[in-house]
Amino acid sequence: MDELGFDFTKAVAWFQHQQDQPYALVRLSPEQAAQLADEMAVAVRRCYITDELLANRATALGLQQSEILASRFPDPGSTMAGDFGEILCYFYQSVKELPAYAVGVKKWRLKQDRTKPAPRSDVVHFLMPNRPNASSEDGVLCAEVKLKSTPGSSTPITSAIDDCAKDRTSRLAETLVWLRERAMTEQLGDLDIPMLNRFINLVDHPPVSKRFRAVAVVCESLLAQELLAAPNAPSTDYSLLVIAVPHLKQTYEAVFEAGRTTVQV
Repeated sequence: MDELGFDFTKAVAWFQHQQDQPYALVRLSPEQAAQLADEMAVAVRRCYITDELLANRATALGLQQSEILASRFPDPGSTMAGDFGEILCYFYQSVKELPAYAVGVKKWRLKQDRTKPAPRSDVVHFLMPNRPNASSEDGVLCAEVKLKSTPGSSTPITSAIDDCAKDRTSRLAETLVWLRERAMTEQLGDLDIPMLNRFINLVDHPPVSKRFRAVAVVCESLLAQELLAAPNAPSTDYSLLVIAVPHLKQTYEAVFEAGRTTVQV
């Protein structure tokens, strides 16, 4: 459980691999998809704003918490869809590292514009089992996520693979520096400057492992067609993960609507 207050052991059943090679495939059942709104509601709200900040700003400004939250949540559409894909990947990476604790970046709190995606790498987790002491067991998980919920010309698997290359060449390094700069003036929850320094200043610490993922979140009804673009052999540079969710558009919209109902009207 991290600062989202979510017990990730409850989500283990969501992310059972149906296959591992040449790519990992996860298919949520209709029953699991229908439960996501209830299960994820509070955690999704906390992805965008902490309980403390929400309560304090509502009191200070004389506004309802729902109005404060509305200034952070994305509207229905492409940004909400993309955010949901990233958050689902955040849950996946947190679950797959159990029983170890992976410190995840809540980058959705750092948006300059709620109507646009958050900048830099999509989903980043840090593994530092001996924190605050650096060790050779430390690592970084970095995922590039694409989502497709309705028919169209987008190619989430190909696009995720192509953009994952940007993380490997420069974007992850740029993301770490950006996070450190934000941490100088803002609280980043479980993440702090000493931890970021450990992963930025690599010459001063033991080497770290870096694992990169290309992630495609697709509607179950589109899965067969989208898998035609999947590679026939695994890559040594990244791993490919495909997550199929029944009724994906309705599911992510229900999750965000449930998040809205978790605060005072």
